[in-house]
Amino acid sequence: MYPIETVDSQRAISYEQLGTKKKFWYEDDEGRLKLFKAEERGYGEDWSEKIVCELAGPLGIPRVHYDMALDIATKVPGVVCADFQMEGQQLVHGNTLLQVQDPKYPKNTLRVASHTIDAVYEILRWLAPPELRWNKDSPAEMTNGAEVFCGYLLLDAWVANQDRHHENWAAIWDINAPQRDQFRLAPSYDHGSSLARNVSDKEKARRLRSTDSGYRIVTFARRARSKLFASAEDERPLRTLDAFLAFSRQVPEAATIWRDRLQRIKETTITKVLAEVPPNRLSAVGRDFTLQLLLENRRRILESRETEE
Repeated sequence: MYPIETVDSQRAISYEQLGTKKKFWYEDDEGRLKLFKAEERGYGEDWSEKIVCELAGPLGIPRVHYDMALDIATKVPGVVCADFQMEGQQLVHGNTLLQVQDPKYPKNTLRVASHTIDAVYEILRWLAPPELRWNKDSPAEMTNGAEVFCGYLLLDAWVANQDRHHENWAAIWDINAPQRDQFRLAPSYDHGSSLARNVSDKEKARRLRSTDSGYRIVTFARRARSKLFASAEDERPLRTLDAFLAFSRQVPEAATIWRDRLQRIKETTITKVLAEVPPNRLSAVGRDFTLQLLLENRRRILESRETEE
């Protein structure tokens, strides 16, 4: 089982203001600054975050590493991650970057139709790829942030991440780096809104057993929506697979590399990742449902290559 790191909210240094979940910074026993994200609502964002982190590893996605955790002061579960900004670095969220590009871009709301594929691509193509320390297995062929971000969107489509809004991607500004590397795409982070984590076990069991094609996972998997739009005039964001496909047209060679990476991941690897989650965090039916969802989304992504060609 994945180890559970214990934290103590009474030792919190500061509280994080972004997002809806309770978050606080603290120093671990080795003096490292870490962020604890509580899962006090029972939505399953702790196991979802951990699973996506572990699946992103063999895929080669640069990502923040999350460990499962428990606040011993409140008995609230959650996840922890180390501060991913080093000395001289600053995190610049996507909405800030987009506002520099377009001063009229709305900055203070998470659902923004101006958060389009084209607008994001125009920002990311000027960024350097993330540092190798975020995943030593990242594809060496990636030359800019847009090519790497295409992998983030493939990951989103695979795990049904519906929260890639403009504060859930960013650049790292490193004032000490050579000029060409001063702005790098940040590693992927904040994947808790994935894997249908807030669907009840009762519904998951019904969908697994159902003989109704409109209710089974094959149909359910198509519902996941991203936070990216095809056009600023659209009323609804793209579905996660469509967001990946739309961005892929900007960087087709990178998309091929990311698809090939996904194709090489075996079902046994996925099963092992799921099996490591403690049963008091993810039930047996939740594990079965999550496996089938991942396999179905993997099939859809790989078959989409034929449609694109």
